[in-house]
Amino acid sequence: MTAEAETLFAQHYLPLVRYLCRAVGRPDIAKDLAQDVFLRISRTVVPQASRGEVQAWVFRIARNLVIDYHRQRQRTPLVVPITTGARSASQDVVLAVNEALAALADIDRDVFLMREVAGLSYDEIAGACDLTVDAVRSRIHRARLRLREDLAAPIATHRTSTMKQSGRRP
Repeated sequence: MTAEAETLFAQHYLPLVRYLCRAVGRPDIAKDLAQDVFLRISRTVVPQASRGEVQAWVFRIARNLVIDYHRQRQRTPLVVPITTGARSASQDVVLAVNEALAALADIDRDVFLMREVAGLSYDEIAGACDLTVDAVRSRIHRARLRLREDLAAPIATHRTSTMKQSGRRP
């Protein structure tokens, strides 16, 4: 790996893996995709640009890999093991969050995750997703509203369940 690629790895690996974990839903695949991102970076010339523009470039590569991953998954059936037994309320909330994120439009989910999970600025997200800053702002706002609406009931159920377990009244 070149010195430039190593520097980018050190700067962007953790936020990139956090984004990829949420985008694909599996930490093992997220780490594989992160390796693919840096493999691609090591095989190309890093653009001479500001740190924010380079970060947007790195996340654009990651986003393209996520899109490819989801396309591939659609071509091959997913085998989901059937589980028996009750889930805890916190597991229900995690499941609800994952389902709510999956229900978002791809671009809305990507801009939301880049902002909230990876910590990118609106300018960096705009560069990574080829959008205007105003479009990024709008999509993040729309995603937050949709997530708030979709998660209101599961979170209320979790809170009620937690209060009952601790002996407090709702």
